[in-house]
Amino acid sequence: MSSAEATADPPAADVPAKGKPGGRRRLILIGAPLLLAALGAGGWVSGLLPRLLGLRHPSGPAQPAPPVFIDVPDMIANMNTDPGEPRYIKLKVRLEVAAGPDVAAVRRLMPRIVDLFQTYLRELRPGDLRGAMGTYRLREEMINRADVALAPVRVRDVLFVQMIVQ
Repeated sequence: MSSAEATADPPAADVPAKGKPGGRRRLILIGAPLLLAALGAGGWVSGLLPRLLGLRHPSGPAQPAPPVFIDVPDMIANMNTDPGEPRYIKLKVRLEVAAGPDVAAVRRLMPRIVDLFQTYLRELRPGDLRGAMGTYRLREEMINRADVALAPVRVRDVLFVQMIVQ
């Protein structure tokens, strides 16, 4: 290498650039819309933007219809036990359904509901009803059976008014 070549400017690839002339501009062009979108989404979720625009904010699910409680006729069934040891269950329950056409459907199909409940109660053993878990399982099974009998009407809950096991 000669001394003239050594003092010459290094090639352009080796020289660090002082700054990209379009780097800041690109950051602003990309960052500003993202920032505005984030602020808009935050305003919408918080409810501020819909209120300012005069729109109704979808704050949650629509208010459900008030519940209606329908009494099921008292049921007495002999339980599944040994032949020499008869055991009975007496049950009085209420069904919780939504107001409106559901009430008429429940009243119209009450014989089917009672039939499904009686059939299930006859297969229970006294040990199936022990403790809170036994009562919970009975409630869940009765809700499932009522939903089958009343489809497409949904039963929200089965409330026990009286339960006697003898």
